[in-house]
Amino acid sequence: MRALARTLLPCALLLFAGAASAQSQEVRHSTYHDYRIVPVVDGLVRPWSMAFLPGGDMLVTEQPGRLRVVREGRLLEQPVSGVPEVFYEGQGGLLDVVLHPDFASNRLLYLSYSKPLEDEESTTAVIRGRYSNGALSDVEEVFVAQSRGRGHYGSRLAFDEQGYLFISVGDRQVPPTGDLAAHPAQQLSDHHGVIVRLHDDGRIPADNPFVQDAKALPEIWSYGHRNPQGMALDRASGTLWITEHGPQGGDELNRITPGANYGWPVIGYGVNYGVGTTIHATTHADGMEQPLKIWVPSIATSGLALYRGSAFPNWDGYLFAGGLSGQQLTLLGMEDGKVVHEETLARDIGRLRDVRTGPDGYLYLALDDRGAKPSAIVRLEPVPIAQRFE
Repeated sequence: MRALARTLLPCALLLFAGAASAQSQEVRHSTYHDYRIVPVVDGLVRPWSMAFLPGGDMLVTEQPGRLRVVREGRLLEQPVSGVPEVFYEGQGGLLDVVLHPDFASNRLLYLSYSKPLEDEESTTAVIRGRYSNGALSDVEEVFVAQSRGRGHYGSRLAFDEQGYLFISVGDRQVPPTGDLAAHPAQQLSDHHGVIVRLHDDGRIPADNPFVQDAKALPEIWSYGHRNPQGMALDRASGTLWITEHGPQGGDELNRITPGANYGWPVIGYGVNYGVGTTIHATTHADGMEQPLKIWVPSIATSGLALYRGSAFPNWDGYLFAGGLSGQQLTLLGMEDGKVVHEETLARDIGRLRDVRTGPDGYLYLALDDRGAKPSAIVRLEPVPIAQRFE
């Protein structure tokens, strides 16, 4: 498959026709930077995540189970071989992709996906393999969640400065009814609604918070989550941020602390979809963390990036959260653990599934079409203030 695209190399330019071309010429404004939304590549089917390789290639996961290569602005026809079989149904499929911190020397990359199980069930799993010339080899499982349910796989991945791997797992849509304290997301004996921390080969770190608890799974780092589909790690400070899908009016931004309980479904701010009936008895409880931000109405948070780059210097250190139903990019300025500045960017360009900072310092957005029609990756490029009046 070949698609018209704007190349990743700054010296070449190929613009899409029609609306996309017009959109790329539009100058948009924010408090700190003006920018354009520029097409990168088209023709992807439900792109879920992006990773940038040394040398300029970009890897993109497609939810139906394909890992694709974008080279010099063109989508290569052949997907990467060696990718495991995925459970592509509902919210399931091939999901996140990240590179090992030492990828340049060991060629290891990691994929999260919904792994098919017996009786047409599935769970969140993570593999790693060595990538070379469009193929994965030496593929091995790093993690398989002890969870059962429908959607809400979570499945975002991130490495910290010490090389530990963090994995999000959703609550698998277990209904929040009855005794909410008995909900699987409130238990430490399963992987429903948790953040997991592992060594890069899947071993359990000795300093994980529940290692000494015989009733807990020792890989759990935090719990009480609903469906975390955004994850960003500040390697300088070690701070781990997540955005998670709440119910109607309950999307959250959370800063993750080891061993902490984030409350789902005992506490929260959302209500049941459509009917608006109450889920939680309260919004606060002893021993349960409060979100740093909630979205009302919900934007269906997915994809989260901590910007570190020179293309938008006044955005350095800001968080960027994607929204699916909200079809927007939210800029969040943080100070002392609080949101002190918020703006909505890239409004109404489509469902934002993933947000990444490219090696060129531009912000890359993966757009998801719910009906699996071909969709695109675009990027935000800075526009000098002087061009506002051109």
